[in-house]
Amino acid sequence: MLPRTRTGAPPRIYQPTVVLPGAKVGPDTVIGAFCFIARGAVVGAGSRIQSHTSVWDGVELGEDVFVGPSAVFTNVRHPRAALSRAPHWDRTVVEDCATIGAGAVLVAPVRVCRWAMVGAGAVVTRDVPAHAIVVGNPARICGWACVCGETMERGERRPPRARCAACGRTIETLTGAGSDAPGSRRA
Repeated sequence: MLPRTRTGAPPRIYQPTVVLPGAKVGPDTVIGAFCFIARGAVVGAGSRIQSHTSVWDGVELGEDVFVGPSAVFTNVRHPRAALSRAPHWDRTVVEDCATIGAGAVLVAPVRVCRWAMVGAGAVVTRDVPAHAIVVGNPARICGWACVCGETMERGERRPPRARCAACGRTIETLTGAGSDAPGSRRA
């Protein structure tokens, strides 16, 4: 598996998506049809947002984040139509190289750390550690993901040792200085 080459290309935005002025959208991104990107949203370089997803003020997606179709991001923990929370949004941060599955819901404030994977339909109400795989409602850790995306180990506790059957990386690689995939960038 080779990392995707960055070319610095402008974002590819499929219609009828709306990106408001003031939104920060990095190069080499792809935003599918029927999406909405608010003025205070940040979408990092190389990220992929599938159709029917809204990225609101206070939501920050790192570099190379994958967001499945119809994922839901929130920016207010206790919303009321009659009360304005702007500009004091609850923050949702998805760090570099994380994956958000189709139909997942992230309830702010929440952080999904690097290389984590949120399963389709999961409801994330608390922070997700690096490399964790979370599923369910509320989302719970069910395993640990390699940088290549394969499950290295099942279970809630991070294993002291594990080897990825697909690429050969070890769990020490996940926790040490070598946790970046070849060609990737650190924040």
